Amino acid sequence: MPTRRRKQFIHGQFAWMVATVFLLVLLESLSYELFFVLSLIGLLIMTELTTPVNVTPEWRRRIRWLIGIGLVGFAVIVTRRIVEILPPEVLPL
Repeated sequence: MPTRRRKQFIHGQFAWMVATVFLLVLLESLSYELFFVLSLIGLLIMTELTTPVNVTPEWRRRIRWLIGIGLVGFAVIVTRRIVEILPPEVLPL
């Protein structure tokens, strides 16, 4: 049975992601990369806002893995963007 804080976390993250899609569609700049980055930011914010003071439940420990995977994905996106921006003579391919 999910705890109250876990439900708050899931509902908050879901609301953040729906708002992100709505805002990106409204601005006509919806892309997988932007959605991923903004969802990761929402995950980090929700993790901080719902952190318990004294005890860390087991489900909170698993969020670290999700954040780590998200940060690796973010690094891949940033690296791809940097490679796209650099002139061809800078990178020996």
